[in-house]
Order: sequence, then C-alpha cells, then structure tokens
Amino acid sequence: MKRRLLALSAAGLTGALVLSLAACGGGGSGAPADGVTTIRFVAADYGSNGDNPSQAYWRDVIEAFERSNPKIKVDLQVINWNDIDAQVRTMVQNGHQPDVLQTGGYADYAKSGLLYSVPEVLSSATEADLVPAMADAGSQDGTRYGIPFVSSARMFLINNELFRKAGLDPKKPPKTWAEVTAAATALKKAGVEVPLGIPLGKEEAQAEAFIWMMGNKGGYQDPGGAYAIDSAANVETFTQLKSWVDAGLTEKSPAAVNRTDLTKTFASGKVGMLNGFPGQLAELRGMDVSWTAMPGKDAQSPGTLGVADWVMAFKKGGHKKEVKAFLDFAYRKENTVRFATTYRLMPVTGSALAALRDDPAQKELAPFLDILPSATFYPLGDPTWPGVSAQIKTRIGGAVNEPEKTLGALQQAARQAKR
Repeated sequence: MKRRLLALSAAGLTGALVLSLAACGGGGSGAPADGVTTIRFVAADYGSNGDNPSQAYWRDVIEAFERSNPKIKVDLQVINWNDIDAQVRTMVQNGHQPDVLQTGGYADYAKSGLLYSVPEVLSSATEADLVPAMADAGSQDGTRYGIPFVSSARMFLINNELFRKAGLDPKKPPKTWAEVTAAATALKKAGVEVPLGIPLGKEEAQAEAFIWMMGNKGGYQDPGGAYAIDSAANVETFTQLKSWVDAGLTEKSPAAVNRTDLTKTFASGKVGMLNGFPGQLAELRGMDVSWTAMPGKDAQSPGTLGVADWVMAFKKGGHKKEVKAFLDFAYRKENTVRFATTYRLMPVTGSALAALRDDPAQKELAPFLDILPSATFYPLGDPTWPGVSAQIKTRIGGAVNEPEKTLGALQQAARQAKR
C-alpha cells in the first residue's frame, strides 16, 4: 500500500530526502572500536509536494531511540515513492542493501533469501500486537518476512444529499448489486452526473476490480495460490459492471478514469456512490456523506480490501540484535499512532487501533478502524504479483467491454509469470 496504493495524494512527491543521523559512518559487518553499531535504514517519504516529509517523523523517532540505546546509531535515508524501488534494487545489486527497509513490497527479497524472518527481528510481544490479517499478509511459503507498517481500507461512500434528491434514504444504503442498480437508476433520473463511480484507470484499477470481485466471492488467486483471474465469479462480476456502464449509470469510460480524479468529482458533489478510502476524509469535511460496507452480489461484503506498506530487515549486515531493538521501539504505540494520524493512514497494531478508537479527535476514522481487522489483501507474498498487478492496472478496465476476453488474456499472462 504505498502512497500510490493508499491514495492520499496523486500529486508529485518531493525529491529524495537524505538525512544522516549517525555519529559515525554507515554500518559495516561489526561494531567499531568504540562499541557503537550503526544500522542503515531506508524509508519511503509520505509527504506531498514538500509538505510534511517523513524525514521529520523518523528524525524524532531515531533521536529518541538513540537516547535510550546509546550503543546503536541509525543512519537514515528517506526516498520518494517514485524512486525508492529503483534505488533499493540498485543497492541490493551492488551488495549495499540497508539493514532495514520500509517500502511497498517484500516478496522479491524474501524469495531471494535476503531477509530475516519476522520472529528474528521483532519481539514476541510486538509481533503479537500486529493485526492478524495484516501480519499474515506478510507471509511467504508459511514464514513471515514482511512486517506491516501502515495500512488502509476501503468502504462504500454515498452522497446523502444526492440520495435524498433522488428520493432515496441514506440510512438504507444499497447492500446488494440489485439495490445498487436501483439506487443508481434513481440518481440518474434525478440528474446526477455520475450515479456510480467505477474508476478502472491505471492508477489503481487492480484495487477497484478486486473490491467488486470480493463481493462475488472472487479474487485474483484461488486458495491454493494459483491465479484465477478469469474465474466464473470474476467474469460474472465484470458482466455486472458492464451492465451498469451500458445503462449509463457510471462514467462513460471507466477504463479512462483514475481514482484520484473521480474522488475530486465526488467532492464537488457530482457523484452519488463510489468506493472510498480514509484519505478522502479531509476533503469531505462539510459534506453530508455516509460510509458503509461494500455491497455484494447477494449481500453486503463482510470484509474489505486492505492495502499495506511494509518493513523488512536484510540479513547481510548481521545486525539482527540492533535491528530488533530499533523495530521494537519504532512499533511502540505512541509512534505508530503518531504516524497514522499525521498521514491519515490506518495503524497495523491492535494497541494503536484501540488508542485511535478511544480518541474523540479521530471519530471520523471509526468506520475504517472497525472494518480493518477483516481486510483481505492482494497476494503480496507471491513474487510474481508486482508484475501481474502492473498488467492488471493497465488492462483490466477493458473487461467492462469484453469480460471473458480481457480476463482470459490477463489469466494467460499471469500463468506465464508463474512459470
């Protein structure tokens, strides 16, 4: 769930921010003569257009950590989301991988045997505090390598004012696809520009598609880990989406519409319903809206799509003990709560979720906090997923025109990626 997955901003992000907090040079394979060990930490920047860069957050955490652990120094490098994957790949190829990395995915590095397992670098108490669904999403072949860092969830969002204009009761949101059809039809008759928003543009088409698939008990993989993109359930799902498009109940061309653009249109009062996320809360203040569970084929979906960003620890530096001390400190409740509230994201620990639920200032997050533990994630432990996901982003929008053909082509590409 990178910044691009969490969708808090589609604006260009700042350039690489680099801050060295080490009193001595970068960490090597052992502690220097003075007994101080330096670990290297590379993190993604969650700031936007130079505002609120993650550098400031991590600087405070690291300074507090170093005061409590004078024999450990942390050399921090913060890199923007546009560059971090490429820069880290280069580091790894050159044998200069950091001790700790915070970014969007862990699967490739785990598959290559480069990472410590989670129990090696987290205390049992910290690991037990992780929300189970998220902790499990960090597994590959039965072993946890990815540590969830921040998360987000999706819920169905309706414009109450437009519902009332169409003679609909916002307190009775649609729970089934049939009820979505009825509500969208009423909104269209009332003159609403986009009764039902379905953004299948390349920004995050893989998420939008997955949400609707889950409402029909479908998904990208079967329980055994084989790709099932063209399953009967998924074809049926896109056949339903096609019927809404053909009836003029959505944007004219969902494949050409990105989520960020559609959420701005929603905030301008021109969209009746869409799949929303916590990052919209700020721009929706003052609007009369309702958040509810996703409608499914025959009933509301019991869960939601969850997205997450990850922390992982590389073995090469041999600093397992120091990394464990740092990560246990970084995952303390006060730190995870601060990061989540600063960037309007969802925490990944039970203690932080409870703290936010009890905070009156975070009342608007309550629906997401309640649904997050039931989240379903992408097949993040599959090292082929990033490549398959990239193809889904650019091609699955065509399935609202030709469901079987488009999903079949994506299934074939996914199968080839597994070979």
